[in-house]
Amino acid sequence: MKKTTVMLIDDHTLIRETWRALLNTVKDIEIVAESGDGHLALELARTTRPDIVLLDINMSPIGGMEVLKMIRKLSPVSRVIAVSMHSQPVYAKKMFRLGAKGYVTKNSPLNELLDAIKEVSIGNIFVCEEVKKVSSGQITDDEHSVPNINSLSGRELQVAGLITAGGSSKEIAAELGISLKTIEVHRYNILKKLNLKNTISLIRYINANAVDL
Repeated sequence: MKKTTVMLIDDHTLIRETWRALLNTVKDIEIVAESGDGHLALELARTTRPDIVLLDINMSPIGGMEVLKMIRKLSPVSRVIAVSMHSQPVYAKKMFRLGAKGYVTKNSPLNELLDAIKEVSIGNIFVCEEVKKVSSGQITDDEHSVPNINSLSGRELQVAGLITAGGSSKEIAAELGISLKTIEVHRYNILKKLNLKNTISLIRYINANAVDL
């Protein structure tokens, strides 16, 4: 029986060693590469072409999101499972938009990680229970409660991030290569969806909720 080949990417040695020790106990999984450096990880992914990549999204200096984008180009056969300390659905949504096939948190037990590897390896999407519970809680919240960042589309999240960084509508339009009118529409929709009055309240909301855009 062919083993599922796995690559481990995390900039914390202890995390990689823990993953390796746990996964080495599973007979149908073979760890073919591991790295704590994003640049080296990309070269290893290109040469080993693993079935599954366990990728920490909070890496430095090159972030997990950038690593994911490049892995999709260098080793399109590899399916990426994002591993994060964040349980907020917005992070999972970001990774899925970039091409990840699974999302687990660092609170996930071994059996859930193994389920993720199994499901993703056969072409399914996997979301851990912790994220599902948070998402379910947000869905059942009263619609007039705290505004929900997950209501924004991918483009709106991008525009919101650039607004928070201090970009004007003209600058954002130039950076994204779209019209000024389209940016203004996005601004309006962002404020409406989040039930906010103006740009200042948007920036305060992003900072107060520690949203990483």
